[in-house]
Amino acid sequence: MSKKIVFMGTPMFAVPILKSLYQNGFPISIVYTQPPQKSQRGQRINKSPIQGIAETLNLEFRTPHTLKDNIEEYEYLKKINADLAIVVAYGQIIPKKFLNLTKKGFFNIHASILPNWRGAAPIQRSIMNLDKETGVSVMKIVEKLDAGPICNVYKINLENNLNASVVSEKLSSLAAQNILENIDDILEDKAKFLEQDHSKATYASKIEKIEGKIEWNNSARSIIGQINGLYPSPGAFFMFKGERYKILQAKIGNGIGNPGEVVSDYMEVVCGDNQSIKVLEIQRQGKKPQNIGEFMLGSQIKKGSKI
Repeated sequence: MSKKIVFMGTPMFAVPILKSLYQNGFPISIVYTQPPQKSQRGQRINKSPIQGIAETLNLEFRTPHTLKDNIEEYEYLKKINADLAIVVAYGQIIPKKFLNLTKKGFFNIHASILPNWRGAAPIQRSIMNLDKETGVSVMKIVEKLDAGPICNVYKINLENNLNASVVSEKLSSLAAQNILENIDDILEDKAKFLEQDHSKATYASKIEKIEGKIEWNNSARSIIGQINGLYPSPGAFFMFKGERYKILQAKIGNGIGNPGEVVSDYMEVVCGDNQSIKVLEIQRQGKKPQNIGEFMLGSQIKKGSKI
């Protein structure tokens, strides 16, 4: 008898994983994703990346605003009688009563080395924390957030000045390569799940825009972590003469001066630990991103400026 799989996901991070399941012949009975959102400007409707790929692959999908107290979706999933559900950055808590609606359970691909960085923004928090490595964990979902037992963890090195966009792509690809074997083991009852060490849990709370404001008294490494962790959105920024400037890429320099002082003609800014950062790419408010050489040609920010 053919197995039945439910897939739940929303952002681009989840797309390669769904594609991998589809291309390798795993039967996706239904895809759940967040409903389309109106854009901030105008009335354009933005479908989630998972809705887009579901339509391309001709997979049936559903977009409920919430699963909480949703009798219609509960009955729908119950009727499917699926073997298991794969959840990848779906964006909603799966209610406890839903977790018994598949034969083997609900399984989450979480973008951290659990129990580190449970929660909404694990990739960003790991980079901002200057972690040396991160990864993806395959976890059985329980009622408590990201606290279920783990069957496998796959890791990558972070010590290469990688930003959140690049790390997200790497982890998504890593998960897409490895999820097939995990599903086979789960379906055949071969997967071994180990409890997390809950005493070591850390939490990756949702990113707030204000966290992007650069404090030049901080160390150069922590500011680089902030720039990389918050790329591309909301971005790390500073204000100069009432305008916001978002730093998109930077590296450690060796400039000398006071924190926040620009000490070269190519935007080297002193930080609070007697080190500096060299800005490589920047975006002025309302303008396109520019490399630093192009930017400095017409910029009011010169050597000696305080930002």
